[in-house]
Amino acid sequence: MRKNILNAAILLLLAFVAGACSDSDSTKTVDNGRRSGAGTILELLNTDEGSLSALSFSLGANNYIVGINCDGDWTASVDADWVTLSNYAGYGYANKYSYDKISVSKNMGEERTATVTFTTGSISKTIAITQKGAGADPDDPFETSFELVENLVMGYNLGNTLDANPWGDWWDPTTKTVNDWETSWGQPTTTQEIIDAIAEKGFNIIRVPVTWYPHVDADDKISDEWMKRVEEVVNYVLNAGCYCILNVQHDTGAANGRTDGGAWLYADIDDYPTQTVRYQKFWQQIAERFKNYDEHLIFESFNEILDKSYSWTAPSSAEDGAYQAINKLQQDFVNVVRATGGNNRYRNLAITTYAATGTSDVALAAFTLPEDPSSNHLYLSIHSYDPYNFCNYNAGKNNDGTEYNYNIEVFDDACKSEIDAVFNRVSNRASAVGIPFIFGEFGAIDESKSMAERIKYAQYLKSKFQQYETAGLWWMGLYDRKKAEWYESEIVDALFQ
Repeated sequence: MRKNILNAAILLLLAFVAGACSDSDSTKTVDNGRRSGAGTILELLNTDEGSLSALSFSLGANNYIVGINCDGDWTASVDADWVTLSNYAGYGYANKYSYDKISVSKNMGEERTATVTFTTGSISKTIAITQKGAGADPDDPFETSFELVENLVMGYNLGNTLDANPWGDWWDPTTKTVNDWETSWGQPTTTQEIIDAIAEKGFNIIRVPVTWYPHVDADDKISDEWMKRVEEVVNYVLNAGCYCILNVQHDTGAANGRTDGGAWLYADIDDYPTQTVRYQKFWQQIAERFKNYDEHLIFESFNEILDKSYSWTAPSSAEDGAYQAINKLQQDFVNVVRATGGNNRYRNLAITTYAATGTSDVALAAFTLPEDPSSNHLYLSIHSYDPYNFCNYNAGKNNDGTEYNYNIEVFDDACKSEIDAVFNRVSNRASAVGIPFIFGEFGAIDESKSMAERIKYAQYLKSKFQQYETAGLWWMGLYDRKKAEWYESEIVDALFQ
């Protein structure tokens, strides 16, 4: 109970700064209100109520709330001007706890250290602060992944286009042209005008999902015609002044459990040695083709990778072989891209979790950061259609013919709480491994739901992106590419409030 109360108090206090002094001062004093003078107890606690003596931050601006168990007045001071201390009012459990927020500014230099000292009477305790830096590689011309995320406003997915893949017996890939593939899922041929219209609305990052396997020969060589078309679309995005994400899309995953689409890349530690050979061939060709493009082009490891059973539910054990395979594949991705040289040496790369929607504690804990010879050029991309039954249509018939309807029609406080939890878990894990994060896909994509409620969702997600200083990419829709008109402009307006 004591731990839960402390955690709840800290989370509540994160929402606002109730500082007793200005953030410009390096020394802060708190008056506990119900006692004065020197204390006989001084404990510095983390959010799990364990002893706290050191903190490590990534290079981005960040903060941490320290719990202080002291039976008297205390002071806190810091020996560096890039660390700010802000006191919090509040007594905590049994009127014992108060809180101090330690904030660090963004560090574009070398790794740096500082010491925060807490004192009551003759008792002193310190916290050693370490913050990673951008590094000092004089040959690195690219912005860091932290700067990239800072520069993002809002993003859009060019879905159901170059990501089309063959499902079912009706599809004969041997008779289809490149344009047939691009338009097979109902979208028109992509043009510069389409991309310009999206960019003019304010979207400054466009994800171009690409499925590769239908366009390779027996030796897994990507056809020149397909590669040329992918490059044309990438150039449309860059010409519009946007960042562009290029990935491996439906080579992974399965649609509603269907495996007849040919998705070949799955996460299984036993099959990893075979899987990675083909995976690396694909990325070697893609990376070689685009290695001279500037920092506005980003590579993403893969879309929504599943295990060998094509399960959308993340494994319950962090030791599961699927997680091990994902970590190995993403290390291979980083290695292959960096080895092609050119601008790929410093290109920002996106990595992800199980199914990309794997935002549970287990899935996030199982995620490991690939080793990268270039510092601060990785970020985490997750997909969130939460709450699922609000963002998606979820009604139909069971196998026995009975009907079900799990749809959530109203965007209420319960919906907000679920979204809050996702942001909190993802942010904590990204911070723990030292990288920023974005939502590579999100959206209330069930267009049968009330527009008013979907607008509430869009407004809330926008507020969360601002709170966490990140961004997201809406999953297509909003703009009718055939008619060249915005048919859900109210949602677009909400995203850009």
